[in-house]
Amino acid sequence: MKIDKLKTKEAFFLLAGPCVVENELMVLKIAEKIGFLTEKLGIPYVFKASYKKANRSRIDSFTGIGDEKALKILGKVRDTFHIPVVTDIHETTDAEKAAEYADILQIPAFLCRQTDLLAAAARTGRIVNIKKGQFLSPEAMRFAVQKVIDSGNDQVMLTERGTTFGYTDLVVDFRSIPEMQAFGYPVIMDVTHSLQQPNQVGGITGGMPQLIETIAKAAIAVGADGLFIETHPEPAKALSDGANMLPLDLLEHLLEKLLRIRKAVTNL
Repeated sequence: MKIDKLKTKEAFFLLAGPCVVENELMVLKIAEKIGFLTEKLGIPYVFKASYKKANRSRIDSFTGIGDEKALKILGKVRDTFHIPVVTDIHETTDAEKAAEYADILQIPAFLCRQTDLLAAAARTGRIVNIKKGQFLSPEAMRFAVQKVIDSGNDQVMLTERGTTFGYTDLVVDFRSIPEMQAFGYPVIMDVTHSLQQPNQVGGITGGMPQLIETIAKAAIAVGADGLFIETHPEPAKALSDGANMLPLDLLEHLLEKLLRIRKAVTNL
C-alpha cells in the first residue's frame, strides 16, 4: 500500500478504531461499521487498533490478549473487509512481525526519537506513521522523518497529538499541522489522544471527550490531511483509554460535519 491511495481532493482520510484489540467479535464489528460509513461518505479508511499496549501507567493495566492472537485478528480485518490496518510498534523486534498483518506501522509519540525503531519500521517497506512527541516542536520532527528516509523508505506520515502542558494536561498548537506539512508528507491530527489528561494520581489516564468535535473541526479547518480517532461501542467499558474515546454511534454525524468543513475549506 502507498500513501497516494489515501489522498483525495474531496476528503480527508481516517484512521479509526478501538484503542486496543480486546476480542475478535468487537474488532470485526467496529471495522465493519466504520468501513460501511466511510465507504458511503467517500472517506479513505484505515482500521486502527493496537495489538498490545506497552506504555501504561501501572503494571496491572490491561496490555492485550497476546501478541500473536491480536495480530491475527488485525489480519482478519484486512482480509475480510479489504481495509488497510495500522498498529503501533514499540521495539525493533516488533517491526517484522507486525508488518505481516499491518499496512502502516505507527511509532508512538514517546518513542519518536528512537533511531533503531524508526529504521526497523522503515526497512519493512510499510508506511511509517510517526507521532510527534508531546515534548517536541513540530520543526524537530523533520529529523524523525529523515531517519526513515535515510533507511530507504519514503512512505512517511506525521501525526500531531498534543503538547505537554503542565504535568497532567495537553494542548494542541494547530500551527504544527502546516509546519509539518512543509516537510512534504501528510499530517494527521490525533483527535482523541490530544484530549488525554495523562499521569493522573490514580494511575489511570483521564480525558475530555466532549471536545472531540472541537479538535476535529479545527484540524480540518487548518488543512489536516487525515484524522485519527479512537472509538468504541461503549467507551466506559473499554479496557484502555476509554476516558477520551468517541462513542461509535456518534461517528457518522461527526464525519458528515467534517466533510462539510473540508468542502468549504477546499473551495476557498
